[in-house]
Amino acid sequence: MKRSFLALVYTALVGLANPGAADPATAEALRDGDMKKLVFSDPQPAGSSDFQSFEGEPLNLSDYRGKWVLVNFWATWCAPCRHEMPMLSELQRELGGDSFEVVTIATGRNAPQGMKSFFEEVGVDNLPLHRDPKSELAREMSVLGLPITVILNPEGQEIARLRGDADWASDNAKAVLAALIGTS
Repeated sequence: MKRSFLALVYTALVGLANPGAADPATAEALRDGDMKKLVFSDPQPAGSSDFQSFEGEPLNLSDYRGKWVLVNFWATWCAPCRHEMPMLSELQRELGGDSFEVVTIATGRNAPQGMKSFFEEVGVDNLPLHRDPKSELAREMSVLGLPITVILNPEGQEIARLRGDADWASDNAKAVLAALIGTS
């Protein structure tokens, strides 16, 4: 508890000293609880394979350049995904905007109606129902198991990855992301 409080104070002070500056080192140092599973790396290329909107229109991760993006790979049959999705929804509600967005991509065989039902059942109405039906993007990005969450910088490069579910609505997750995207 004390550590989380100190992390939040430190994040606030960093933000005051240099508002709007992204700070991956501070974000990494703030990790606690579920966020300990978030592994930072040097920027590396993200996948370039197309995926689809719910309606079948082609999309690409490069479409999101210019903002920080939290990409969550999930599936309708994934129990941890069911637990995690409402927390991702809350994260988008609180931090989403011009500089940050949560992008959800159902990978593999997920019937569109099943995807809609999944979101309705877990009470999510503010996240995209994107699809990667042949798992091309997931394979290219070495998504082994679900859920997998990848953080992309504004240049479209992967800088962090979390395997498994996490409490993305926690104060610690928000502090880590705020330090990362420079909105603390």
